[in-house]
Amino acid sequence: MSLSAPASRPNARNIATLAGHRDAVYALAGRPGSDRIFSSGADGLVVAWNVAEPAQDGELLARVDNSVYALCELPTRGLLALGQNFQGVQVLDLQNKALVYATALPPVAIFDLVYSESRQRLYCALADGTLAVLRGSDFRLENLLRITDKSLRTLALSETQHELAVGSSDHLVRVLDLDSLAVKTTLTEATNSVFTVAYSPDGQHLLAAGRDAHLRRYATAGYALVDEVVAHMYAINNLSFSADGRYLGSCSLDKSIKLWDADSLALLRVLDRARAAGHGTSVNKLVWPGSQQRLVSCSDDRSLAVWQLVMSN
Repeated sequence: MSLSAPASRPNARNIATLAGHRDAVYALAGRPGSDRIFSSGADGLVVAWNVAEPAQDGELLARVDNSVYALCELPTRGLLALGQNFQGVQVLDLQNKALVYATALPPVAIFDLVYSESRQRLYCALADGTLAVLRGSDFRLENLLRITDKSLRTLALSETQHELAVGSSDHLVRVLDLDSLAVKTTLTEATNSVFTVAYSPDGQHLLAAGRDAHLRRYATAGYALVDEVVAHMYAINNLSFSADGRYLGSCSLDKSIKLWDADSLALLRVLDRARAAGHGTSVNKLVWPGSQQRLVSCSDDRSLAVWQLVMSN
């Protein structure tokens, strides 16, 4: 299929490498309006960074025994939830750097966490195919819902749609009603594990990608497949929209980050080692924090990279 060309392309450069992790970095949390981000990974270190001052060292918040694949900030409460594989969910008070809640879950990997402000619930994607639901008041387990016998790999929440999208290793994306957790629709186009799902900022589309390296976009009104793009050479690990909704970032096992026009899905820029001093191994996660049009990536190479985008008018 042909895609319309965007009106402009952003320039992007690697302005900082954030080092200090001792093993692969799998998890990032960050948000528009805040320059503080959080990282964790195979070394069990949970670290805070200031992307407005990337020359500063990271701040160690916690050290856990097992790998961490998922972090989720609860900014209105000053909390950070982390999924410690085989141990469950721990919740840190960010001001005091103290563990305030701990909830045991089935002893498996925890691949993703999302929090609903409206429902005051934390949703956890587990490797045994179950969705764990924790109460926001005390983070006690409220529900364990078996979705499939394959791993749940990714979650995306739409408060406006009242939906939770769940991507899994059985090649499916299930869209659940946020209140009943009943399956509203199932998306079947992926040919391998789905590693990442993301709602567009305007709520009109759900995007999904994974091991088959295709990027698919669905209209949330009816969930018809709108676009399908062969986006990377190898598995796509994560998708993330810029705060203004103009750009979509994707990152991959092929060691690259790609920037896309969010409206047309036209490719705008490739950020890799050869062209942009990028990562040398798998790129695992992306976030767009703060207000300075900066993108942060993390990788199996034990580092984070801070990218400065110069947006065209």
